[in-house]
Amino acid sequence: MKSYSIALIPGDGIGGDVTEAAWQVLVTVARHTGFTLTGTRFPWSCAFYKETGAMMPPDGIETLRRFDAILLGAVGWPAEVPDSVSLHGLLLPIRKAFVQYANIRPHRLLVGVDGPLRARNFDILCIRENTEGEYSGAGGRVHQGTADEVAVETSIFTRTGVERILRFGFERARARRGKLASVTKSNAQKYSMVFWDEITQKLSSEYPDVEVTSYHIDAMAARMVMAPDSLDVVVASNLFGDILTDLGAAIQGGLGFAASANINPDRTAPSMFEPVHGSAPDIADLRIANPIAAIWSGALMLEHLGETSAAQAIMGAIEKATARGIGTVPGKDKTEAITAAVLAALD
Repeated sequence: MKSYSIALIPGDGIGGDVTEAAWQVLVTVARHTGFTLTGTRFPWSCAFYKETGAMMPPDGIETLRRFDAILLGAVGWPAEVPDSVSLHGLLLPIRKAFVQYANIRPHRLLVGVDGPLRARNFDILCIRENTEGEYSGAGGRVHQGTADEVAVETSIFTRTGVERILRFGFERARARRGKLASVTKSNAQKYSMVFWDEITQKLSSEYPDVEVTSYHIDAMAARMVMAPDSLDVVVASNLFGDILTDLGAAIQGGLGFAASANINPDRTAPSMFEPVHGSAPDIADLRIANPIAAIWSGALMLEHLGETSAAQAIMGAIEKATARGIGTVPGKDKTEAITAAVLAALD
């Protein structure tokens, strides 16, 4: 019997509740499908930072390296720890150390969910570059606290980084509906984004079966709202992908449905799976957080591990629950009730 070791990082706020919900579903589907999951929990969070002065221990990366995958709940508590500290202290180091350069965010309307648009055929897969670009962390500040203070933030785009994420997008488009939208702002950013466009054009000759269209970020945002059914796979830089996927989450009914996967396509290190709704401090401890995004992220994890039938079973169970109206209205159903509905659908 196959067995997988999973690192669980519940994190802050609602992270604990949604991670526990996802884990219940994952363990159940594993039992039904014929494999086992072993979870090890790590308390790394903003609370951990306040106790120790670090978001994770010095050997945190090496500790995680031995696992088959990482399931993350949510990280952040801005009232206590600046987001710049929590993000750069935990999430970004993991993504970069494990070369999780492909961030996958599926956006589609689940059965029973009414999004804010009239379009019913909303099904877009966003591929976000995840390790460089605008979030590279290159830059600094000088003359701090004076009238002459200067802040510089430099985006880093390497040929290796751009080519591999575009190639990943092309492959996903080939496996879906054969359409790729590449997003830049090359009319204004004449170096990095022109560079991205040039590599897109170069690679397109290797994928003659994929229809490629380049969009500027502002035009893409409008198209996602006005003509979402014209889109299939969207690939974008770290910043642009981050922004577009929040828009995609809103269109699919809210952040409670926003799943994601931070993938190491070469499988040289574990990949990380997380809902992207954040820690939501305002509803922490109310037990009304929607766990569907976390459960969906768990399904992405199983798919990555090769347990495709189990992943499909989870998605089917989610949609059986949402078809009954469970988890479709923010705040209406308790976390436990939504989890129970998904578990019942699995059984």
